[in-house]
Order: sequence, then C-alpha cells, then structure tokens
Amino acid sequence: MANTVILQKDGRLGRIILNRPEVFNAINDELPKDLVKCVEAANEDDDIHVIVLSGAGKGFCGGYDLNFYAESQGANTVTQEMPWDPMKDYVFMKRNTECFMSLWRSHKPVICKIHGAAVAAGSDIALCCDFIIMAEDAKIGYMPARIWGCPTTAMWVYRVGAQNAKRMLFTGDKITGIEAEKMGLALEAVPAKALDTRVDELANRMATIPRNQLMMQKLVINQAIDAMGLENTQMLATIFDGITRHSPEGLNFKARAEDVGWKKAVGERDHGTYDWSKNTPIEPFGQG
Repeated sequence: MANTVILQKDGRLGRIILNRPEVFNAINDELPKDLVKCVEAANEDDDIHVIVLSGAGKGFCGGYDLNFYAESQGANTVTQEMPWDPMKDYVFMKRNTECFMSLWRSHKPVICKIHGAAVAAGSDIALCCDFIIMAEDAKIGYMPARIWGCPTTAMWVYRVGAQNAKRMLFTGDKITGIEAEKMGLALEAVPAKALDTRVDELANRMATIPRNQLMMQKLVINQAIDAMGLENTQMLATIFDGITRHSPEGLNFKARAEDVGWKKAVGERDHGTYDWSKNTPIEPFGQG
C-alpha cells in the first residue's frame, strides 16, 4: 500500500490514515490516488464493516501542498502559463475531486476523525465522509475562498445549507469543533483527549451491523443528495476553482507566494492585509 495514505485493519474497522505528517498531511499529486487505493482495499475486505479516516501527526489535513503548488517558481499542474486551457485544469482537478469522493461513494460508512485542523482542501476530504467527529479545539474551514480556490467537492451547501455555506465561503473563516457541531457540520465535538475513544465507540457500534445493511442505508441516503444535483454543482465548482487560480487576482497570489513564500502570502490572505486586485499590501479594515 502507498505511503502517503495507509490502511490498517483493526477487527471490523478499517483505519485509513493520511500519512504526510511532516507537512501536516498536505495534498500532493500522489495523495488523492493513494486515498482511492485505500478506500478500494477497505471496500474489498469482507472483514471490514466501517472505515475511520484520520490524519497522522498534529492534524488531519492542511490542504494542498502550497510549498509545491504556489511557492515553486513558474507553471505547474494548478497554475498554467497564460493563456490557460480551462479543460486541462478541469481534468486534473476533477480527477482529484473524484478521488476525494471515493469516500462518499464507499459502500462502507466512513467516519472522519478531526484533530488539529482540516482546512482548505483538507475540509473537502472531510466533507466527503459520511459524518465528522471533531476535537472541540480542532479547526475546519476553506480559507482559499478568500483567494485562489473554490471547494471542488461543493459539499458545503449539502452539509450545512445555503446560509451557513455562504457564511463559511464568503469569509474563509475557520471554526472550532464546538462551532462546527452547532452548525451541524460535525456530528459531535468532544474534548481532544476523548476523541479516539468516542470515534471508536461509535465505529464499533456501527460495525455490529451486517455490511449489506450498512450499504443499503448509505445508498438510499446518498441518492437523495445526488438527486439534488450534486454532480452538476461539482462540475461548476471545479471549473470555477480553475478560474480562481488563473484570474488576475489568482495570478497575483501565485506571484506573491513565489516572491515572499507561501506562508506569508497565506497570512496576508487570511488576515485581509493584501489587495490582490491592485497587487499591493493594505491595512486591515477598521485599522489605521
């Protein structure tokens, strides 16, 4: 099994672990494909009834590896030379989206266990699971909504409704596990020390049910979401994600990350201290 994602068998549980802890389990070209391999292996194992998805190290997932995709000089798989080919970008991002959606389409239920943070595309992965249990102090959010991103799985509106989806994507804010539970995004938020115990308790309870029963319940519930137009929404979101990275503001963000490093550029993005249209630093609103 590949190294960026690993599968461990634990009785009737299949534990899938994002395994790039040295970079906060950041997504590179290999991780989405390795995730699919692990989901498929868990689904093919008749001993496994329930899948638990988690991240190694200090957190669940920090999103795409901006050290490679944003800070590295020149064009790459997510930023093409201009003029850009939207369909080339769509093929790449749609493939990754389908990899994340392997969790949603898994015949076996998937619990996402979040400690630390599940942010940017890390939240995309989390929202593809059947439900989320978070540590109370963990964070979740899609900060690239501020610049350089549109969540390609488009799961926010289906998970928390239009108003809360807009609240998250119009601000790019991160919220705690406690806030996520109140919003209905997380099934539960528990103290960090109790996270492993609570997830295992629920997973093992579910694992006492026959596999075919679990599969039928998941299929019928997911079908209702599919009927709402999930596939069409994801197509539009994936195309828009490419546009965000090739708009004037998106290209300015890429150039800024190359110039000052992605951590500083991301800090400016999240704190609102840079005008990406004018390509110049600004004071935060309400100050100065």
